[in-house]
Amino acid sequence: MTAKTSPEQPLPIRSVLQMVAQWIGKLGTVWAEGQITELSSRGGTVFLTLRDPVANVSARVTCPRNVYEATVPRPVDGARVVVLVKPDFWVNRGSFAFTALEIRPVGIGELLARLERLRQIIVAEGLANAERKRRLPFLPGTIGLVCGRDSAAERDVLENARRRWPAVRFKVETVAVQGPYAVGEVTEALRKFDLDREIDVIIIARGGGSLEDLLPFSDESLVRAVSSCRTPVVSAIGHEQDNPLIDLVADVRASTPTDAAKKVVPDVGEQLTLVRQLRDRGRRVVVGRLDRELSWVAAVRSRPSLSDPVREVERRAEQVDGLRDRARRCLTSSLDRAEDSLEHLRARLVALSPAATLERGYAIVQFPSGEVVRRAAGLGPGEELSIRFPDDRVEVTVAKPST
Repeated sequence: MTAKTSPEQPLPIRSVLQMVAQWIGKLGTVWAEGQITELSSRGGTVFLTLRDPVANVSARVTCPRNVYEATVPRPVDGARVVVLVKPDFWVNRGSFAFTALEIRPVGIGELLARLERLRQIIVAEGLANAERKRRLPFLPGTIGLVCGRDSAAERDVLENARRRWPAVRFKVETVAVQGPYAVGEVTEALRKFDLDREIDVIIIARGGGSLEDLLPFSDESLVRAVSSCRTPVVSAIGHEQDNPLIDLVADVRASTPTDAAKKVVPDVGEQLTLVRQLRDRGRRVVVGRLDRELSWVAAVRSRPSLSDPVREVERRAEQVDGLRDRARRCLTSSLDRAEDSLEHLRARLVALSPAATLERGYAIVQFPSGEVVRRAAGLGPGEELSIRFPDDRVEVTVAKPST
């Protein structure tokens, strides 16, 4: 498309379209993967739309009937296929389409291998780590439910949740849960709920199905959208044996939509029973404590000091009187013994007194000063002395001392 043109020298539209056809024809063939939709046939040609499994992108494909019928098993609406296509531009209609030269179904084994590779990537990035998962609120105010339109999964979640807690509130977004539009619609509903501040928990629910039916819930873009949500997400896809990849990154994995309702909404009956049990337990604890305290008070009150305080005072008074009498007796006894000792000592002193000596026939010689003369030596002539008798006194003068 290098022809020089101008308003004065335009090219006919047929020439332009022929140039476009020539340029597109140079692209050659390419293997493309997608999901078949809008499958139909007319005469010897089969018409289909090949839709991207993630993005909202599609392309028209024409397939010779012999190529279509040579594919085993024959593709049907919703099948994942790999197609060898050649781009064609129809000059007469000015339209673009692909021509299918070969079709290969994507087998279960290949799908499982792809899912396993994606699972390993998710685990390696830490998106499935337990520390990333958030706890569900005990009683969510409003629950966001993403499910199929008029689906059994929707009924199971709503009925079981309201049976457990009648006052629970839901916001429901019905979306495609299989087929080419499922990933985009589920992701958009998830984003909408995550931005809604009233939503406390998001449940993504779908009933059972084949591996191909559940493939949208293993799509990488949806898995990453779930892992990046700020609101806790519960995955309730299929049955117990189904394990789509969003189960890895969801905060809680429920085996079924009914199980999701049980995990998210507490049972009012069970909670009332628990409240009664806790109340009874608390009552038993309080009553037991009161009984122990009352027993302690009764034991304290039964002690003599509290049961009959006057009797205790009287007992103490009796003890004081007894101790006083004992002290009096001890003191009296001590005084009596001391008195006897004094009498005995007095008797001894009386026996040893001068008067007692005189009474026994002795006389006491004294100097005028009253000092007793103890020996004759030293007395001089003419020295005056006094001789004391029991009832008389004689004054004498020393004539001559004895030799």
